[in-house]
Amino acid sequence: MSARNQLGTLLLERGLINQEQLDAALEEQRQSRKSLGRVLIDDGVVSESDLVATLAARIGLDFVDLNDYAIDPSAVGLISDTLARRFQAVPVGWEENRLVVAMADPSNVVAIDDIRTITGADVRTVVATRGAILETIERHHRMEGDVEDVSALAASEMEAEDDLSRVREVTEDAPIVKLVNLLISQAVQDRASDIHVEPAEHDVRVRYRIDGVLHEVMRSPKNIQAGL
Repeated sequence: MSARNQLGTLLLERGLINQEQLDAALEEQRQSRKSLGRVLIDDGVVSESDLVATLAARIGLDFVDLNDYAIDPSAVGLISDTLARRFQAVPVGWEENRLVVAMADPSNVVAIDDIRTITGADVRTVVATRGAILETIERHHRMEGDVEDVSALAASEMEAEDDLSRVREVTEDAPIVKLVNLLISQAVQDRASDIHVEPAEHDVRVRYRIDGVLHEVMRSPKNIQAGL
């Protein structure tokens, strides 16, 4: 049985398409030379998520919908956005001391080996849509850069203010307000139940509680503590 007919059979078995839709898609596939999956998606017969979930089941891997997944921000940052885009893969959390990595192409053993080497962790591969992976990479790495930039600016302004009576005025200024808004926005996207602002001797740590587990998302200079 050809690969495209195997896919068609799987979609039929899952009740995602009917025989008439499959026959029409196969005919279009022969004429257009596009893959069967691409024909079905382009024609609106199946969603990309349903197709990828079907293919994942075929090879015995779990499919994850990253829009509904409690992503660990500290895991995402374990590899650079450049490598993540190249691999079309993003670390999303930990399970039983293994790094969970969502991939668009789980057959890319080179990418898996590189991620294992870079992170020093055993890797558990799951499958997600390419679009969801790229969106996750963009959102988290952009947020990380924004937080670092705004945190540095806020710290600089707070350092310039050694009069405690001015703290309230400074905290109402744009950098601190933007930093707090960014942290809250990211917490909502990550489905965090709590935001922990934890003063330490030399810095301030911010952690999100996601599914009962605390994940560090930021460390900033001590002098922004009063503003936060």
